[in-house]
Amino acid sequence: MKNNSNSLQEVTILQLMDILAEKSNDSRLEEDFWAASGCYAEELGKRLSVSPQQAVLLTICLRRGPRRVEFSDIASHLDITNIRALCYSDDINALVRLKYLKYHDAKDQDEFDVPVSVIRSLKNNEKPEQPRRTGLSAAELFDYMEGLYEDLDNEAILPQELYHELQDLFADNPELNFVRELKALNLNCYTHWMVMVILCHLLINKDDDSICYNQIEDVYRHKSDFCEEKAAFRDGSHRLMEMGLVEHECNDGQANTSRIHLTQKAKSALLADFHLRKAEAAVSGLIKPDTLAEKELFYTAKNSPQVDELLSFLMPERYTEIRSRMKESGFRSGFACLFYGAPGTGKTETVYQLARRTGRSIIAVNVPDIKSKWVGESEKNIKEVFDRYRVAVERMDLAPILLFNEADGIIGIRQEGATSAVDKMENSIQNIILQEMETLDGILIATTNLTQNLDPAFERRFLYKICFEKPDASVREKIWHTMLPSLSEEQCSSLASAYDLSGGQMENVARKFSINSILYGNEKSPMDILHAYCNAERLDGHTTRRIGF
Repeated sequence: MKNNSNSLQEVTILQLMDILAEKSNDSRLEEDFWAASGCYAEELGKRLSVSPQQAVLLTICLRRGPRRVEFSDIASHLDITNIRALCYSDDINALVRLKYLKYHDAKDQDEFDVPVSVIRSLKNNEKPEQPRRTGLSAAELFDYMEGLYEDLDNEAILPQELYHELQDLFADNPELNFVRELKALNLNCYTHWMVMVILCHLLINKDDDSICYNQIEDVYRHKSDFCEEKAAFRDGSHRLMEMGLVEHECNDGQANTSRIHLTQKAKSALLADFHLRKAEAAVSGLIKPDTLAEKELFYTAKNSPQVDELLSFLMPERYTEIRSRMKESGFRSGFACLFYGAPGTGKTETVYQLARRTGRSIIAVNVPDIKSKWVGESEKNIKEVFDRYRVAVERMDLAPILLFNEADGIIGIRQEGATSAVDKMENSIQNIILQEMETLDGILIATTNLTQNLDPAFERRFLYKICFEKPDASVREKIWHTMLPSLSEEQCSSLASAYDLSGGQMENVARKFSINSILYGNEKSPMDILHAYCNAERLDGHTTRRIGF
C-alpha cells in the first residue's frame, strides 16, 4: 500500500488497525517501526483524536482482546518486558478517560476491555463518540449516571472515581433542578452526598424505592464506616434522617429499620422534573375514596348546614387556602372534628361521604386493636398510628382523614391519681393523643355515642363539634321514601309519624323488609310487615310507636 495521504484517506479505520497490528508485532515500537509505519499510526490517531502511540496501543488491545487485556499481553505483542509495558500506563489511562478502554477491575487496574460501543463504532468506520455531558435534560443526566453506576457494578471504576465523575457531570449541567437542589443541601460529607445520589439513581433508573443497606455499602471506604452509618440509619439518628431526606420504609404502620428510602420532601425537591406520583402509604385500615359507594344522607335543619360547612372546608382548594392562612396567623393548622350523638344517626357514614366527595382516603383506626395487655405496647401502638398518618400525609396527593370510630374508650375523662396498670395505660394513651392533636397537620375525625364522659382537654382540641340529632318526622319521611321507593307518600308519612327511629334503625327495617320480599313475595300487607319490624327494632321490647297525636 502506498504511504501517501490520499491513499490513506481511502483506508477504513479497521484496515488501518489491521496494518498496525501486523507491523507492530515484535517491533518493540522502536525507531524502525515509526519510520516504516508512523504514517499509519498518525492517520489512525488523527481519526480517533489520540496520539499515534495511543492509537497503536488501542490496536493491540483490540487484537489481543477485546476483553481482559493485560500489560503482559502488550509486552508479548511488542516483544518487550512486562516492566517496559508498564511504562505505557499513562497512555492506557488516557484511553480509559476517553472511554476507548475501561478497566475490568478498577481496584487492580491491570486488566482492561475494549467496550462494545467502541467496537461498534470502529466497525462502522466511525470515531467512537463520547457521550454528551453538557446541556443535558434531567432524563439524559440520569441516563448518563446509569452508565457510570454500571461501571461501578462491573468494578470498572472505583467509588472515589465515580464521585469525581459525578461531581464533574453535575458541574457541567448546573442549570438542572436536580443539580441545584442537591447543591442547596450543602452535603459536605462525601458519604452523605453519595448516599443521596445513589438513592435518586436507584429510584429513577431502577424504579427501586426500598433500599437495603448492602446497596449503598460500596460508598464507604472502610467496613467500619459502613457499620457505623448503618447503625445510625437503623436507630434513626443519621444526619440524612434528621434533615428529613431519608426515612425507614413503613409497612402496615410498622417502621422497617432494615430498609430506607427518600422522603417525599426529598423527592419533591430533587426529582421534581420526573413528576413522580406520590405513592399512597401502604397502611392497614386504608379506605380509598373510589371504593366508597355514594349514599344520600338526610340531616335535621340544624345538622345540614354544619355538615355542608365542613364539606366546604375539606374541599382540596379551600382546605389548602385555609390551612396556609392559619399557619400564617400562628394558629394550629390541623382539623380535628368530633361527631357525637345517638347510634344510627349517620356519624360514620357522614365521614365516608365527606371522604368520597373530597377525594380523600380514610385511615380507619380500630380502637380495640390499639390497646394491648402488654405494658407499654398500647402507648407504642397509638404513637405508630400517628406516625403512619404523618407518612401518609407526606406521600399522598391529598391529606387523608384519620378516623377514630367509636372513640369513647380513648377520649374519656382521665383518671386522677391512677394506680392500676389499666388506668395508667388509659391515661398514657390519652396524653399521647392530646399531644398529637396539638401538632396535627391533617384531618382527624372521632365519632362517639357518649359525650357526658368527654375529657375537657379533648373538647378544647376539637375544632369542630357536631351533635348528630335523631331525624325528625319530616326527615324520617324522606329516609323511608329513599330506602323503600315502592311506598306511597302517605305510607312513608305514616311510618315517620308513628316511629321515632334513627336512620340506622330505619335501614335495618328496610333491609329486613327487602329480604322478606325476596323470600315470600307480597303475601302479606307491606305495612303490616313494616309495622312488625319497626316494633321489633328496639332490643328492650318497648314499642316506640306513637298513639294518636
